[in-house]
Amino acid sequence: MYPSPGVVERIGPDWDWIWIDSQHGQIDYSDALALVRACNLVGVKAFVRVAGHERGPIAVALDTGADGIIVPQVENADDARAIVKAAKFPPLGERSYGARRCIDREGRLYVEEANIRTEVICQIESPDALERAEEIAAVPGVDGLFLGPDDYMLRQGLSMNTPRTEETLGEAFEKLMAACKQHGKKGMAVGIGDGVPQLCSRLGYHYIVGGTDVSFLANTSTTKSAELRKALEASANPTATSDGKPSFY
Repeated sequence: MYPSPGVVERIGPDWDWIWIDSQHGQIDYSDALALVRACNLVGVKAFVRVAGHERGPIAVALDTGADGIIVPQVENADDARAIVKAAKFPPLGERSYGARRCIDREGRLYVEEANIRTEVICQIESPDALERAEEIAAVPGVDGLFLGPDDYMLRQGLSMNTPRTEETLGEAFEKLMAACKQHGKKGMAVGIGDGVPQLCSRLGYHYIVGGTDVSFLANTSTTKSAELRKALEASANPTATSDGKPSFY
């Protein structure tokens, strides 16, 4: 979510792939390029989520040398076909040739393997889209489907505080993965919530989200600050401010 290649350098090796969010994160093209480079440095896959279906942003995201793109709010097979046209080179699609970084690193013939090596993941975010998951997965050039749990739950009238569990999302996860398996495509899911990682594993999902830089930072900061406050308050001679409370940073 945050444009910090240093974070990828430091904690990226803990993971198998990194989701670079150019839709809701604070990330522009230059940031995405730097983050993809950091992923290359530590040897993990980089997926860039683009902001929409427009050809320009899709091509630019792939020009960074990313391993794939995640495209939000794919509602039907027509959406998927248009995305494939933007993301894949001829004869499968109509992506423009000339990615500077890809040519610099791999030579002009990178194009011959690009359609296989770069993955197009269509994000399913509504009940209607989930009903059409099979037809979306059937589109040639679509490499996988990703259930967007927040928007899916929101469109069912559920609060964003509703726990993500097998009871609330299990049926949707099963339906999406069934569509993927039927057409030989990969499944991507957010594996956060009580029993959700185990569910994703049982169903055969290929890519499972384990958390975000935001949550890692916030959760650790909250825990450590609480520990320090407790330690200072237990001290016989704490450093104090004018109101008598321990002060630290």
